[in-house]
This record gives sequence, structure tokens and C-alpha cells, in this order.
Amino acid sequence: MRIGIDLGGSKIEGILLDEQGRERSRLRVPTPRNDYAATVAAVASVVADLDGRSNGRPTVGVGIPGALSPASGLVKNANATWLIGRALDADLAAAVGRPVRVANDANCFAVSEAVDGAGEGAVVVFGVILGTGVGGGIAISGQALTGANAIAGEWGHNPLPWAEAEERPGAACYCGKRGCIETYLCGSGITRAFLARTGEDVDATAVASLALGGDAAARQVMAAYASRLARALASVINVLDPDVVVLGGGLSNIASLYDDVPRLLPRWVFSDRVDTRLSRNRHGDSSGVRGAAWLWPQQSRTEEDGEGAALSTRAGEEASR
Repeated sequence: MRIGIDLGGSKIEGILLDEQGRERSRLRVPTPRNDYAATVAAVASVVADLDGRSNGRPTVGVGIPGALSPASGLVKNANATWLIGRALDADLAAAVGRPVRVANDANCFAVSEAVDGAGEGAVVVFGVILGTGVGGGIAISGQALTGANAIAGEWGHNPLPWAEAEERPGAACYCGKRGCIETYLCGSGITRAFLARTGEDVDATAVASLALGGDAAARQVMAAYASRLARALASVINVLDPDVVVLGGGLSNIASLYDDVPRLLPRWVFSDRVDTRLSRNRHGDSSGVRGAAWLWPQQSRTEEDGEGAALSTRAGEEASR
């Protein structure tokens, strides 16, 4: 059996999957914000609770809003800032008494949708999170691709490709640069574009609803959004050439994107035709926590125990420092 944990800035959600990948139990607790030790303890308590509902010792995978640095082994790029600079995998391994695999939450989303979601059966899946931010993850044959720098799939912090004159230099991004894809495609990007046209401060989902109802300004904003999404995805397709792109996050519920973006892609993709599918996620808000559970591929207990010994040794070394 498998336990998946989605460690977010406001909540920690755990799921228990059986051998067939079916959900057996789920638990959610608040995240102890700005308290690293309490966060580790909270994750351990969720694992212990789910352990009690299992028929053995499940594997444990954890998705975080950041990544483990290959250079230091410590958390980096996390908007849950109290995790930054911590050996989270080792500390969790010590707390739960077994190895723990930690991955970026967008990678977990991609894995979930690749294993038994909208990308099931595809070899290469690019998972996209469109919400308050813009994230991305890559799954190859059902496993997350992390990359040498642990930033594989981080398309949101590249510049918007084929930018038009009125799109330059773009809004400032929290990463310190301007014109990042994220600043155009996140929810606040839609709000900002509508505000510039109308002077009205309206959230992204409301703008999409207005466009569906025929509002001229909203339709222009959403047409520009579809163009920018198509250009940004084309740049990914030109490099990665995935079988399927799966959209997640709140903006993935905008139905018009699944007609408009594929229609626009051929203009930008370097191919005589575009066979990459654009799909809505199958598992919704559960994709991240399910993907964390799938961070462990099918393997023997001997292999797991071997890695567990290595992680336990590392955890002990960290604890003694």
C-alpha cells in the first residue's frame, strides 16, 4: 500500500492507496505555519494515522511547494518558506521510521495524471498548474523527471515566447525578473489584463464567465490569454514533445481553453501537425496527493528496505549535527 502526503502552506493532506491504486482513506490537518519542527510532527501524525488503517507498512511520498536541491539536499524554492534550507526528506524519514520520497508538487500532479489520470498510457506527460501561480512537472513512463537542478518543468519562469510589442517588458515577477510566463498566465494576470481594459478589478474566473456571456472586453482578455498559453506551451512542445499536456489548477476549469489553444498551437509548434493532446485533469484537487503516493514505483520490499537504511543513516547524521 502507499501513503501520499500533500504538504501545503495551509493544509497537510494524506491519502492511503491500496495495491490497485484505489483510495482507502484520506485525512487533512492544518499546516503549522512558520514552525518547521511542528510541520514535520504533523506529517508524521498523518502517516501514523494512515498506517493504522493499512494492512502493512505503506511507502510514503510527499509533495511540497518547492524542491530538494541536488547541491545541498536541502529544500529550495518553497513558498512555504520555513521549509527552505531544511533536510526535509531525512527529517521525515527519522520521524516516520522509513524512507520518504519528496518531490515538487507539480511533479506529483504530473505523475498522478500519468499513472491513472488524463495522461494514462502516455510515455511523456507535461503537467501544468494554472492558478495563483504557474507550475509545471514532467512524468516519463509514470515517474517524475526531476532534472540535474531539480527544476525540470519550471516553465513559468521563462519569458513569454514570441511576445508582442504591447506585452513587453511584462509585469515584475517575484523571482526578480520581468515578463515571466507566470505573470501572464496566473489568475492575477487575467485580473490585471481586465483591469487595464475596463478599470474593473474582477477575479479570473469571473472574467472567464463574463467572456462566456459575451462581454466584449472579457472576450478580448480571454482571447489574449489563450494566445499566450498556446505560445508558452508551444515552446515546451518544441523542446519536450510530450504525448499529452494535462492542465490543473483553478484556471484549468475554463472550458474554452481546450478548443482555443489546440487551434492556435500549429502556428507556433515546429512541426507539420500537432499530435500532442491538451487534456483537463482527471483527478482534480486530488492529483497532487495521489501523485505523491505514486512517487514509489512498484518494487520489492528488499529494494525499499535498502534505500530505507541509507536514508535512516542520513537522518541520523543530520540529527547528530
